[in-house]
Amino acid sequence: MLIPVDDVRSTATDVLLHAGVSQPNAEILVRSLVEAELRGFPSHGLLRLPRVVERIHNKVTDGTTTGRHTWTTDAYLSVDGERGIGPVVAQHALTAISERARSTGIALASIANNNHIGMLALYAEDIARTGQVIIGFTTSEALVHPWGGRKAMVGTNPVMIGVPAQPHPFVMDMATSLVAMGKIHDYAHRGEALPDRWALDADGNPTRDAEAAKAGAIAPFGGAKGYALGLAFEVLVASLTGTATGRDVAGTLDSTQPCNKGDVFIVAEPTGPVEAISHYLKDIRETEPSDPAHPVLVPGDRALHTREAAAANGIDVAPDVWKRILSLTACHGRSVVAG
Repeated sequence: MLIPVDDVRSTATDVLLHAGVSQPNAEILVRSLVEAELRGFPSHGLLRLPRVVERIHNKVTDGTTTGRHTWTTDAYLSVDGERGIGPVVAQHALTAISERARSTGIALASIANNNHIGMLALYAEDIARTGQVIIGFTTSEALVHPWGGRKAMVGTNPVMIGVPAQPHPFVMDMATSLVAMGKIHDYAHRGEALPDRWALDADGNPTRDAEAAKAGAIAPFGGAKGYALGLAFEVLVASLTGTATGRDVAGTLDSTQPCNKGDVFIVAEPTGPVEAISHYLKDIRETEPSDPAHPVLVPGDRALHTREAAAANGIDVAPDVWKRILSLTACHGRSVVAG
């Protein structure tokens, strides 16, 4: 069903305020959820809102904190997330290291005791629009089977890169799994079958059943190379944040356990000219496509095109997700446009 963007924002904000989240923190989280929906990533959008509320009620998420910052060196920020809302803690950490990198040239934030931080692309875009370069990593529960294995042992462990460019920043945001587990959950909410080779069930057998896949394992992207990258990012983040690894990680897909994954952000002042990067990306976009009906895109282009359409037409929300959100506070009478 299509929901006007303003209705989505106001309803989600009402839900969070009703749950005791501070107004500034609610605005940060709602922006993260809505932007994910607008860009075509419902796995990181509204379906996560009810779980945030449940985690607040279960006292494993604090809706008021922004995290505690400790500068261990001039350019190294250690963040105790204090079980805060993921995008809130991440945003405050990024603001701090972005400001510090102006004088040090580069700054790093290692974040522990934080909740799921949402779509990484938004952080990359925000920082790159300020003229800085950013690299970011986050870990997750063991949801991916090792290459050649049948059991989930490695996180989806996304990586993102943002670089200043025109007409808009270069943004790459991808999980090291073939898909995000949130996408599996989105398919389950919509009652749709998974594509082939996405996932295994709990017994290690290939499945197209999204519900069965939720209890199983996702494939690494790119075979052995994707598995290697995912594992490398996991041990890198754990070594910098002191957070859990593998099957010991919990808290991003449930409503009761403290979240013990880690996040790492690096922000740097670039020395290369934006014009040269922009010209290179323009050349790539103008490369002759193998299929004339599908022009060559740069990472991030498709999401921005999707955002333009959704901003004009409304957000396509799974009906059961919207119904559950409306049940969380007295918003049942809010007008929506069904489509």
